[in-house]
Amino acid sequence: MRNLLYYSMIIVIQCKDQVGLVAAISAVLAGHGLNIVSIRENVDAAQQAFFARLVVEGAPAADVTVAADETAAVDAQRLQRELALVLPAGALVRVNPEPHKRIVVLVTREYHCLGDILLRNHFGTLGASVQCVVGNHALLGDICHRFSMPFRLVTHEGKDKETFETALNGVLVDYVFDYIVLAKFMRILSPSFVERYPHRIINIHHSFLPAFVGASPYRQAFERGVKLIGATAHFVTNDLDEGPIIAQQIIPVNHTFTPADMVRAGKEIETSVLAKALQLVFEDRVFITHNKTIVFE
Repeated sequence: MRNLLYYSMIIVIQCKDQVGLVAAISAVLAGHGLNIVSIRENVDAAQQAFFARLVVEGAPAADVTVAADETAAVDAQRLQRELALVLPAGALVRVNPEPHKRIVVLVTREYHCLGDILLRNHFGTLGASVQCVVGNHALLGDICHRFSMPFRLVTHEGKDKETFETALNGVLVDYVFDYIVLAKFMRILSPSFVERYPHRIINIHHSFLPAFVGASPYRQAFERGVKLIGATAHFVTNDLDEGPIIAQQIIPVNHTFTPADMVRAGKEIETSVLAKALQLVFEDRVFITHNKTIVFE
């Protein structure tokens, strides 16, 4: 038990744009004794849409003593309702005191993105907690066991897509999670699977697409003599590798790079971009609008 009615909160708002939104939001916050520590906002003029991310703080009330977790739940809900009342109809408002996300990671054979996630999770710097790792090959089970992370094998061999995804969902229902991270998961998910987790599946891939599709993209890039390689992290939709982009990065390469050098550089940039994208999502800095994102870095 401790004296705590308000503390630091993150508030995210997405609604139709209109005059006076920031003033209305500020008035509600002021009425609760909350101070705006930072505010990021953006207006999409073409869609007449307003996006905002606020960090607010409030001093504890001296005459109220409740459990911290109870305070967070009750007051966040009240504040959320009051903000919704002053915003246009259909506004999306989320008040997340001390947010902490939970994820499930899907993998195949490549270890670089998974290894980075497990290491960050182990030292508490991921910004989320990994509930389990699911692989369609057994290869990466060993690294998971080294980090005392549950590893569930769901093989695709000898199964059609529907049977495989039924088995996959059978594992996922055992866990509570906010996002599914495809850490070089090399299976194409069906529309029915994706629709089950709208805007909750995050993927990483090289940025050569739509060029150099299929196997060995870095070998293809080497043979073509590309001068830039990169990676893209995005939300998964029914359009293969065309979902809303969260983060991208490129690095220069030249004629001295062998195919092995390109693969090595590609893995490093994929790891970096996925880590960046996850940080942005876990900190509630990403807003999805149609097939693109607004990102407050």
